[in-house]
Amino acid sequence: MVRFPFHLTSLQDSRCGVPGFGLSCNHKNQTILTLPLAGKFIVKQIDYTNKWIYINDPDFCIPKRLQSFNLYRSPFISAFPMNITFLNCSSDSWYDFQSIPIYCLSTNPNYTVVASRSSYVPLGCQNMSRVSVPEQYSVYRDRNPGDHSDDLMLTWRIPGCMACEAKGGTCGYKDVNRGQIGCFNLPGKGMPRTIKYGITIALGIPGLVCLLGLACYTASKMKTISQRRQHDTDLSNPSITRQPFAITAGLDGPTIESYPKIVLGESGRLPKPSDGTCSICLAEYQPKETLRTIPECNHYFHATCIDEWLRMNATCPLCRKSPDGSSVVTPSSSMFLSSSSSSSSSIT
Repeated sequence: MVRFPFHLTSLQDSRCGVPGFGLSCNHKNQTILTLPLAGKFIVKQIDYTNKWIYINDPDFCIPKRLQSFNLYRSPFISAFPMNITFLNCSSDSWYDFQSIPIYCLSTNPNYTVVASRSSYVPLGCQNMSRVSVPEQYSVYRDRNPGDHSDDLMLTWRIPGCMACEAKGGTCGYKDVNRGQIGCFNLPGKGMPRTIKYGITIALGIPGLVCLLGLACYTASKMKTISQRRQHDTDLSNPSITRQPFAITAGLDGPTIESYPKIVLGESGRLPKPSDGTCSICLAEYQPKETLRTIPECNHYFHATCIDEWLRMNATCPLCRKSPDGSSVVTPSSSMFLSSSSSSSSSIT
């Protein structure tokens, strides 16, 4: 949920947030923060209590973005800055560094890009740049300097709104030019009479609907109890024929494993643009993840998600189509379904 001082520039009034804290969405439905001199970054998480925001590169190459990273003219600062030197070394000399190669920058097969905390440039290497990296925590200073796959962590100094939100209000700017922050929409203060009448009606109608629904539920429950008593009476009659029944279950293991699997590339794109999110766990697909598709409808899901689903359900979670090969589980002979007129048939 986007809250003050952040705001969605295309959906919310500018008074809802602070200049420089505007967020937007890209074509992949990702939340984007635009820094004036550093460009666009994906927002991975916002910690409003500690005033931390975690960002990453949409193209999955943070070391490349750090070459020109600049927070000037933005309201953000590095929480735990650390100086890093990027070196372009020959294939023989980079082994002297106990560092992980930065593959997204090592485009020349004869050279490898590494990172070092020291400003010293050894033989066989060239100094690409020395930059200040906004690390997440100071304890990460002892890790490998070339490992920059984690999110960058920034902080801000704009006053928070915890006291206002605790009262049920909403933070906003009274005067943008003067930087005055106010607390609006406090419950029970300054509410017009027409709004109170509207709230009363809005709450009264759902309440009436709930009462009607409760009455219908009670009547249905009484009918079910009556039918169950009649059913128990029929079971006690020895003249009634008993037949076994069948229960439809999910698919067996070999059938599930026969469905095609794919591993996403770096772009994370699928043939259908609408398939960017797994409809079972509601998480967006990430590069290198393994997906499985149902051949009858070509819908994609995380392999682990759809495997678990198909073991219990023989239908697609999206379109409810029944794939071929659904199994049928028949209970033991001690389970029966009473029938007084004709024998029951198995559900397939």
